Amino acid sequence: MTPDNTFALPALARIPSEATPQTTSNATANEAGLRDAPGSFSGSSGWSSTEPTDGAVHGVPTDGPARHSGTTPIADPRGIVDPGNVAFWEEQALRLDWAERPGGQEPGNQKPGTHKPWHTAHSWRPADVEAGRGPEIKWFDGGRLNVAYNCVDRHVAAGRGDKVALFFEGEPGDRRTITYDELQREVSKAANALLALGITKGDRVVIYLPVIPETVIITLAVARIGAVHSLVFGGFSAEALRFRVEDTGAKMLVTTDGQFRRGVAVPVKDNADAAVAGDNAIERVLVINRTTAPADLATVPMTAGRDVWWHDVVEPASDVHDPEAFDAETPLFIMYTSGTTGKPKGLVHTSGGYLTQASWSFEHLFSNPDPALRDQDVHWCTADLAWVTAHTYEIYGPLSNGVTQVIFEGTPNTPHPGRHFEIIERYGVTQYYTAPTLVRSLMGWFPDGVPDSYDFSSIRLLGTVGEAVNPEAWRWLRDNLGAGSAPVVDTWWQSETGATIMSPAPTDTEFKPGCAARPLPGVSTRVVDEAGNRTAPGVQGFIVVDQPGPAIARTVWGNPRRYFDSYWSQYAEQGWFLAGDGAKYDDDGDIWILGRVDDTLNVSGHLLSTIEIESALVTHPDVVEAGVCPVADPKTGHAVVAFVVLKNGVSASSTSETLRNHVAKEIGPIAKPRDVVVVPDVPKTRSGKIMRRLLTQLFEGTALGDTTSLQNEPAIAGIQDALHRRATAVPGNPNSGQK
Repeated sequence: MTPDNTFALPALARIPSEATPQTTSNATANEAGLRDAPGSFSGSSGWSSTEPTDGAVHGVPTDGPARHSGTTPIADPRGIVDPGNVAFWEEQALRLDWAERPGGQEPGNQKPGTHKPWHTAHSWRPADVEAGRGPEIKWFDGGRLNVAYNCVDRHVAAGRGDKVALFFEGEPGDRRTITYDELQREVSKAANALLALGITKGDRVVIYLPVIPETVIITLAVARIGAVHSLVFGGFSAEALRFRVEDTGAKMLVTTDGQFRRGVAVPVKDNADAAVAGDNAIERVLVINRTTAPADLATVPMTAGRDVWWHDVVEPASDVHDPEAFDAETPLFIMYTSGTTGKPKGLVHTSGGYLTQASWSFEHLFSNPDPALRDQDVHWCTADLAWVTAHTYEIYGPLSNGVTQVIFEGTPNTPHPGRHFEIIERYGVTQYYTAPTLVRSLMGWFPDGVPDSYDFSSIRLLGTVGEAVNPEAWRWLRDNLGAGSAPVVDTWWQSETGATIMSPAPTDTEFKPGCAARPLPGVSTRVVDEAGNRTAPGVQGFIVVDQPGPAIARTVWGNPRRYFDSYWSQYAEQGWFLAGDGAKYDDDGDIWILGRVDDTLNVSGHLLSTIEIESALVTHPDVVEAGVCPVADPKTGHAVVAFVVLKNGVSASSTSETLRNHVAKEIGPIAKPRDVVVVPDVPKTRSGKIMRRLLTQLFEGTALGDTTSLQNEPAIAGIQDALHRRATAVPGNPNSGQK
């Protein structure tokens, strides 16, 4: 990697530059909802930023409102991205390798302002309220690239093929080291196998795998041939998998015979078979042998003519594959959101814009500030590969930057709670990026702090993702793993944005525990009230993204109306993306995330944030984790109910009043929970977000919403049992006496 992190390569040398420019096929675009209703995008109602001969950015209306003079420009109310941000993202896009446009220079030799590999840097067609259609967003239109080439081949071509790409550690302790040269060969074999099995550009492939090297390999192979991948958490039920198979219209499912989970080999193929039974478009099921002894393969159910073993079709395939360049707006993956009501939404992310923001934001947040030291970086994002965090900061972001990283199959406390610490030591992890829920679990497992026997001297940077981190957990993480001085990037972003929107910078010298701080370069946010007015410091409002980056989702797969209703309808006139989170400014202008807006409580006219109350509870030394929810109350409108997980050995009998008073002291009497329920666990999505609406439904005894996105579905039964014991409390019951 050159010091400025630009790869001076003959861009996509094995991709013929005279190839016909690729575009999303009509069939794929129609299914995704990317194509417009009658009429074309070229009408005068759309705005675009184009590349004229003088190198300036045109297409910006001159009669727009004045912009702030600060470092982050505000959005034009019609939704067009500020020209300074367009220029910024063009510069970052040139960090990647693009196919040459006719008459252009080799992309590896391009500098901003010269001939570019796209004809239109950015275009935006505003949302149509009457039609119920979200904005039509395009980035780097006319540009062509291959995402997998940018993540693998170009590093090999630069002479860095012997650099380690992946350190894999399986839950049973098996290990594998894969260099970029080996990864290129494996991805090429998988790409050739996919083509031989009939998968082509635009086809959807659902990937139902644990965190193993084959998951990364098949994901990159799907991208390499222009197909669309949708990864599904390996712990999801057959019903959750079935929905995604059917909703995407997938042609192939990739799965395993089983997976290792908490020390046990868990069968998976039966779930996969149940998911693809019935009416769907599946033609092939590609199966990886993870847990079955070779002599026992016949015991794994395989459907003749449909199911094939990985070792029979991928391993013998040719390890040479010439990648093709695809249009920048070609769909790359479909990411399903989780929720407790309604069906999950399949967010469509496209190739050029997504990879640009994923690659640059990874470098900005995680790479060593000194380019000369970046070869020493060993990155570990602990997320499951099916989560958007892993897509961006475990697959595409790190690999596009040629980084060495760790992937781990297992759970963090198998076979003991220090497993992550051993992995950090073994591979010399320099940046550790994890979820607040895991940090809180570690706090419970190590109530006296992490033993000095673990060596964390390699740690340079810590990061959190998934939801706002409690200040207490933030301090614990930094003190125990970061020697009290490591920078902490508390990142805020969503499946919809595709990459980090707000975070402290790793070069900051001061941090506010639990504060997302400010937007990254190239994007912008605001905290506003329902009318769109900026809120005063300390006043909760809605956080909106008024300057999205190029990684933002383009639509909801097959349901563009839902894309509009969910994200754009409330502030359609301004062209702002509604994130769905509550937030507030502090007196310094920094932004604090307060959780989902539907997770707020209105107690006697006072608007309270669930996450603020949870943070207060977690500061009590007996509490490991807390989930707070609103329940109906005839006097106050909402009442606060707290579900708490206590540290081992702490008695629940006298905890309720202690914790109620603790919250009153930390926040005020208005925030005091009416009820405190001690539970073994709280329900969380695979990204670590607490499912607070489920807590309300459980407490009130109403019908539960969708639970298929939970990472810990047994938590439901544990809460139901605790509530039942509470309702029938008898002397000596650990939950009796709770209020």
